[in-house]
Amino acid sequence: MGSVPNPGELTELTQPSFDEFQHQTSLMTGCTLMWKELSDHISSLEANLMRQSEALKRKIEALDSETKTSLDSLKKRELSIDDSVKIAVNRVELLKKDALKTLNDDNPDGEVDNGDGLLQILKSTCLRMEAQEFWNFVSGRKKDIELLREKIPEALSECIDPAKFVMEAISEVFPVDKRGNERGNDLGWACVLVLESLIPAVVDPVIGKSRMLITRSVKEKAKEIAETWKRSLEERGGIDNVKTPDVHTFFQHLITFGIVNEEELDLYRKLVIGSAWRKQMPKLAVSLGLGDKMPDMIEELISKGQQLDAIHFTYEVGLVDRFPPVPLLKAFLKDAKKAASSILEDPNNAGRAAQLAARKEQSALRAVMKCIEEYKLEAELPPENLKKRLEQLEKTKTEKRKPAAVPANKRTRATPPSIVRSPSHPQYPAAIPAYPSPPPAMYGTQTPPTCPYMYSPEASPQLAGSYPGAPMNYPAYGGYGNGIAPAYQQAYY
Repeated sequence: MGSVPNPGELTELTQPSFDEFQHQTSLMTGCTLMWKELSDHISSLEANLMRQSEALKRKIEALDSETKTSLDSLKKRELSIDDSVKIAVNRVELLKKDALKTLNDDNPDGEVDNGDGLLQILKSTCLRMEAQEFWNFVSGRKKDIELLREKIPEALSECIDPAKFVMEAISEVFPVDKRGNERGNDLGWACVLVLESLIPAVVDPVIGKSRMLITRSVKEKAKEIAETWKRSLEERGGIDNVKTPDVHTFFQHLITFGIVNEEELDLYRKLVIGSAWRKQMPKLAVSLGLGDKMPDMIEELISKGQQLDAIHFTYEVGLVDRFPPVPLLKAFLKDAKKAASSILEDPNNAGRAAQLAARKEQSALRAVMKCIEEYKLEAELPPENLKKRLEQLEKTKTEKRKPAAVPANKRTRATPPSIVRSPSHPQYPAAIPAYPSPPPAMYGTQTPPTCPYMYSPEASPQLAGSYPGAPMNYPAYGGYGNGIAPAYQQAYY
């Protein structure tokens, strides 16, 4: 049997190997790195929790503030009901007295030579609630549009129910034009004017614009009118073919009666893009709740070559830094020059290609110069070179209009070579008065009047070789500066 080692005895210690030492070192290093990662992760979690906690705290404070503001507003509205009712009742009594006085007046119309006379007639129709007479009077005085814009709100305040009165007044043409053969006379301007003027007449006298005095029944009727207009889009040829004044009236109807529907923003967007050239469209788009969609709408306008329209939208919503106007103006001029070149190359425009191309470029230059002036861009895009180019085109146009002198021998080439003068008549002097120029509608291909006298070729007068044609008015791009679109100066309240 072998001997069992005594535990108390000293034994020789085994020397650790170098590999074992490296292994232990690796374990220690790994543990250290793992500890550091865990510490960093825990620190990150703590910081993230702190940020979320602060954000949640701010949201709670904001909600508390909004709740307090809403409660205060509701309390104010509740307390203001009695005062508003008292004001309304007193107003009704006053209107009643005025209406009775007007009914007993033998000559309520008076003269319309000034603003007072016009206001008197408007008030008379409003007091009597004669919507048709009111509409006929307003729609027949487009030349006094600014005076009407000033006086109609005051007159509408005389109505017992201004909102209902306005809906009845414009019902002849909106939502569907019922005039039959008279549809050619566009009255969209009058609809927009009356709808705009209604807003100050229905504002709550105590708390202001936050509450409009429009009854629920009238608002429901306004919604029905809007639905009728939308259903009639197919009869109008769809969204792409609807007339811009009709779109403007529809939008103003929604805004005035407070019936904008968030579920129909896509429809509003398409209608705005289709009528983007109208100067009021950017403001209308914002009022319709399309502010968040503006960047996409501006990009769509740019892609369609409507850079000037895009510029108006960028200034309305404050996106000038994202869509700088000067590059857009330069791109618009470049596109206009390309279009002018295409006109020159088009064989269908033979004979007048140069004239059409020049007018296209002139229209673009005027539109750009107007935009530069409107938004004070002279420092970034000096208009001097544009003015020089415009003057050059105008000069070329004027020179082409001047009649070219044609020698008389070309005029008499078809006559017999030898002309015998009657000996009983003296020879006419060389200075024979020229024939009067024909009216501008005559063109160079028309034969001038024949002289009743026989005269020698060398004594014949100088005849005009060409007659200037009547100018053809081609619209500038997008309708700017050309009078194509009615300029409705929108008033937003």
